[in-house]
Amino acid sequence: MATAQNRAPKVPVLLCFSIYFALLSLTSSRVCAQSSPVFACDTGSNPALASFGFCDKSLAIDLRVADLVKRLTLQEKTLFLVNTAGSVSRLGIPKYEWWSEALHGVSYVGPGTRFSNVVPGATSFPQVILTAASFNTSLFEAIGRVVSTEARAMYNVGLAGLTYWSPNINIFRDPRWGRGQETPGEDPLLSSKYGSGYVRGLQQKDDGDTNGLKVAACCKHYTAYDLDKWKGADRYHFNAVVTQQDLDDTFQPPFKSCVIDGNVASVMCSYNQVNGKPTCADPDLLAGVIRGQWKLNGYIVSDCDSVDVFYNSQHYTKTPEEAAAKAILAGLDLNCGSFLGKHTEAAVKGGLLAEAAVDKAISNNFATLMRLGFFDGDPSKQLYGKLGPKDVCTPEHQELARETARQGIVLLKNSPGSLPLSPTAIKSLAVIGPNANVTKTMIGNYEGTPCKYTTPLQGLTASVATTYQPGCSNVACGTAQVDDAKKIAASADATVLVVGADLSIEAEDRDRVDLNLPGQQQLLVTEVAKASKGPVILVIMSGGGMDVSFAKSDDKITSILWVGYPGQAGGAAIADVIFGYFNPSGRLPMTWYPQSFADKVPMTNMNMRPDPSTGYPGRSYRFYTGETVYSFGDGLSYSSFKHHLAQAPKLVSIPLEEGNICHSSRCKSLDVVEQSCQNLGFDIHLRVKNMGTMGGSHTVFLFSSPPSMHNSPQKHLLGFEKVILPARTATLVRFKVDVCKDLSVVDELGSRKIALGQHVLHVGSLKHSLSVRI
Repeated sequence: MATAQNRAPKVPVLLCFSIYFALLSLTSSRVCAQSSPVFACDTGSNPALASFGFCDKSLAIDLRVADLVKRLTLQEKTLFLVNTAGSVSRLGIPKYEWWSEALHGVSYVGPGTRFSNVVPGATSFPQVILTAASFNTSLFEAIGRVVSTEARAMYNVGLAGLTYWSPNINIFRDPRWGRGQETPGEDPLLSSKYGSGYVRGLQQKDDGDTNGLKVAACCKHYTAYDLDKWKGADRYHFNAVVTQQDLDDTFQPPFKSCVIDGNVASVMCSYNQVNGKPTCADPDLLAGVIRGQWKLNGYIVSDCDSVDVFYNSQHYTKTPEEAAAKAILAGLDLNCGSFLGKHTEAAVKGGLLAEAAVDKAISNNFATLMRLGFFDGDPSKQLYGKLGPKDVCTPEHQELARETARQGIVLLKNSPGSLPLSPTAIKSLAVIGPNANVTKTMIGNYEGTPCKYTTPLQGLTASVATTYQPGCSNVACGTAQVDDAKKIAASADATVLVVGADLSIEAEDRDRVDLNLPGQQQLLVTEVAKASKGPVILVIMSGGGMDVSFAKSDDKITSILWVGYPGQAGGAAIADVIFGYFNPSGRLPMTWYPQSFADKVPMTNMNMRPDPSTGYPGRSYRFYTGETVYSFGDGLSYSSFKHHLAQAPKLVSIPLEEGNICHSSRCKSLDVVEQSCQNLGFDIHLRVKNMGTMGGSHTVFLFSSPPSMHNSPQKHLLGFEKVILPARTATLVRFKVDVCKDLSVVDELGSRKIALGQHVLHVGSLKHSLSVRI
C-alpha cells in the first residue's frame, strides 16, 4: 500500500494535565476527557434521525441501505467512493476514514488510527511470516481476537476506525520480495488457513450474530502481486504474466479461502496488471470471480491510488472519466485515494457509467458499515461499547505476543551439546551482532507503537550475565568491528550472534538483489565463531530466507535459529528457546534458496513450474528442482518425534456418473464434478510419539505426491496439525482427506482434475502409496 498524499487531518484529543491524571496508570479505566467514536444515526443528539429507515435497527440491512442510497444526490454519492468518506449532515452521517491497518496488531499506518497518551501503544505481535511458522491455526484466530478487541477499544475513544486492511495473503513467490515478511509464506494451504483464521478472529462477534462484524478485515493484494521494486521493475508498471494453471493452483486459493471460509468483509485489488489488465479494472477478476463465483459479502477496495496508477502510470485509459467508469464497472466499490471522488460524477454525466452502478458500489460500502453497527447510534450501548484503554496491552495480550514468537521460532541446526544452554552452567554469555539489541527492527512493517519492547540482549540478560558488542554499526555492516567482538567471545562460556536484516534491507518498495547476509556480517560471524571458546548460536532476524550455507557447514557454529521479526516480546521469546524454557517447534513457511538462485532467476518470471528447456528451476517446495539451503517445513526440536501410520486406505474408487466417457476409454484424470464428490473421502490416523525427555509441540505435516500429469506439483501439503506432547507420550492424529479437494490437481486450463493412479502420502519419513481408480 502506498502512502496517500491526502492524509486525513488529525483530530486533537482533549488532554487534562491534572496531578490526579499523573497518578493514574495508563491502563486505568478512569480516563480524562477524550475524543468520542465516530458514528451515524446519533438519535440522542438529534431525535429527528429516528424517522429515517436507514437508522431503524429492526429493518433488514439491504432495506436500510436502499433507504439511505435513495436519499443521496449523485454528488453526495461520490463522497462515499473514497477512503476519506465525506459527511452528509442533513442525514446525520459524519466523516469516516476507512483506511486502518492491523497486520500484526493495531497499526499507526493509515490515517484511520493513531496513538495518544490515552492509548500510547497496542500489542505488537510477531511479523506474520514468523506467526505462520507456528503452523498453529488456533493461534492465528486467537491473535485476530486480541487485535480486534484492542481496535474496538481504541475506536471507542476516537483513536481508530472499524475497517482494517489486513491480512496480506499474497504468496511469497520469490525470496527477494521485500513484503514477503507480511505474508504467511509460499504454500497456498498454509496461506489459506492463516488468512481465513485471522479474519475470523478479527471479524466474528461474541453474540452469535453471524452477519455482524466486530471489525471488518480485508484480504490483499488481489492478485499475483509479489514484486515491489527490483532492478528497474516496479509494482506500478509491472505486468504479471501468469498462466491460468498457476493462477488457479497457487495465487488464487488464499483469496478464495478468505472469502468462502473466512467470510471476509473486503478484498483489495493490487497495483500490478495481470496478463495485461490492471487488477482494479478487470471485471473477470472482480465482479466475475470475487463477487460472482465466491459470493463476497462486503466491499472491494483498491490499493492506495491504484486507480490513479492505472490511468497515469499504466495509461490504461485515455481519460480519467473512463478510468473511473472502468473501475466501478469492473466491480470496485471503494477507492483508497481521491480519484473516484474527483471523476465519477463526470463519468456518469458523460454517459460512461450509469448512476445505478455507483449506487451498487456505495451500497456495498454502507452495508459493511451497517454490519459494524456504525448506523446503530451510540456505540457505548452496543456489544463492544464498554471496551476502552484498560483493554489494550493487557498482561494476557502481551503474553500471547511472547507465546506466538516462541511457537514460531525455527531451530535450523543444533549440534550435540549446543542448545539448550543451561542458565546455571553458563556464567558469562557474549551477545554480539547488529540485531542483538534492537527494538523497532523486531516489529517489521505495518507496525503500531508496541506496549513495550524486550530486546534479545535484555531477554538473555534476564537469565545470565552478558557482555555485548554490536560488531557492526547497523545491518548494512559496511565495516565489521571484528576485534572487539572476538575478544568477548574468547572469554565467554557461550556466544549468541544476532544478525540478519531490517526494513533498510527488505521492505515495501524495496526488494533484495541478493540473498547473502548484508555487508560484512558473514565475516563477523565466521571470525567470532573461530575465536569463541564455547557453543556459538547464530540467530537470524529477517523476513526472507538467507543463504547461510557457510554457517550450516561451519562446525564452530553449533546452532542456528531463525526468529523472523519476532514482535515486541521477541527478545524474551528468543531467550525462552535458547535456555530451554520452551522447546522450539516452528517450521519454515518458505524455501531458503542459495545465492545462485538470485543470480540466475529473474524476479519478474512469475512461472511456478520449472522449464527444463531453459534451465528455469521453478519456485517453492511444490515445484522447485534446484538446491536449497533449507526447505519448506524444516525445523528441529529438543525432542525427537516418531510417526506410525495407524490407518490409511490403499485404494480409493471414484464412482462415475452414467454416460461418462471414462467408462469406455482410458482416462488419466477425471473432472471434479460436485455430484461424484459428495462424501468421497477417507481418514488417515497417525500415532505420534515424543521420544525425548522434554515435553513440546510438534507439527505433523501430511503431504501428497500426485501422479505426474498436467505438470502437477512434486508434492503438496494436504493438511497439518500441531500437537502438544509431554515427554515420552504419544497421541493419535486424524486427517480427513477429501478426494476431490486434496487429491486433485489443476490442469493447464485451470480446471480441477482428480488424478488417477498412484498417489504417495508423506508424513515425516513415512511414505504410503495409495491407488486412485475408477
